[in-house]
Amino acid sequence: MAGAPPSPPFLPYGRQAVDDDDVAAVAAVLRGDWLTTGPTVAAFEKAFAAKMGARFAVACSSGTAALHLAALALGLGPGDRVAVPTLTFLATANAARYVGAEVLFTDVAPDTGLMEPSHLRAALEGSSGEDVKAVFPVHLNGQCADPDAMAGLAAERRLKVVEDACHALGATYAAGAGGTVPVGACRHADMAVFSLHAVKTITMGEGGVITTNDPGLEERLKRFRNHGMVDRAFQNADLAFDGEGKPNPWYREMPELGYNYRASDIHCALGLGQLGKLDGFAAARHALAVRYDRVLAALAPTVRPVARTPGCSPVWHLYVVLIDFKAAGVPRATVMNRLRERGIGTQVHYLPVHLQPYYAKRYGEHSLPGAAAYYERCLSLPLFARMEETDVDRVADALAAALENP
Repeated sequence: MAGAPPSPPFLPYGRQAVDDDDVAAVAAVLRGDWLTTGPTVAAFEKAFAAKMGARFAVACSSGTAALHLAALALGLGPGDRVAVPTLTFLATANAARYVGAEVLFTDVAPDTGLMEPSHLRAALEGSSGEDVKAVFPVHLNGQCADPDAMAGLAAERRLKVVEDACHALGATYAAGAGGTVPVGACRHADMAVFSLHAVKTITMGEGGVITTNDPGLEERLKRFRNHGMVDRAFQNADLAFDGEGKPNPWYREMPELGYNYRASDIHCALGLGQLGKLDGFAAARHALAVRYDRVLAALAPTVRPVARTPGCSPVWHLYVVLIDFKAAGVPRATVMNRLRERGIGTQVHYLPVHLQPYYAKRYGEHSLPGAAAYYERCLSLPLFARMEETDVDRVADALAAALENP
């Protein structure tokens, strides 16, 4: 008697794509002389900056570290506030608090989850506004938060701009007469921050990168990722120099407090190889998103993908659908559990950060209806470069079954 057919493999919402050449690149570093911050870090930073169209790239240990470093490099601190969309991962807001600054939460568009200039303007006008020194717009799911228009408003209000591009590596956007601009080129921002976590489009395992065109910011980023130490411009001449006025070869100073946020050659070897595959991974994700759009059309209007933003060519980190769970008569948790029973992983990105207990206690209640409308409907479906179109069809069929109300 024939056995039951094997179950199809589990589909998580995201997964890395690591090849034998990636493994070989990491193994080569392990067999070499440098494991920590060495020539592979420098090579990766040079290649990353070139790919993004920026002057500088600074690698570090995670996207969270990158956001913290950006806040440090801007000199943000107590008495300052940072405008952050509430629909984001915790780290975007936490970076402000790490340096002692406060957070001004903004609303987002209900069908994209993106902060638009109107949301930033409303938040600024609804507060004193004078202590807001920076804005951290978030490119959610792979789509751009209108960097050109955001930069215009930021300049009007004298705000520094740090783009949280952790979801949008490889994305581009139209910028008026300036043509197409890569996210991370920093044409409309002081810095842009990326995550190379395992579920992102490319990975270092854990890793982050900050791009900038400002040499002063690059110097501060590199200093703060390495304990705040410097090897020049010493303040304590008696300890720094020998009798002939030459720097003592062992001497380092720490003029400001820093952190150990360094990236290693091991991680950057993986990142460098993955960077060369970015275009292929982006194309694969785009094709899968197109397939999702087509096969999920049969579930409209109960299920529909997030709205597309004009002028942006996204690289999809997440494929998010907005589901009218009330109309379907099935709670979101039930849908997720039913999908998991069929071998399909899903996730919710994200609970609005202002609802987190820490921030609710600190700032009280907020009325951010766009974020509430997005959050109550959003569900991230599996999307990663090694998926097949048949996997997309399987997810769509399972989602249709999961939404049935017996």
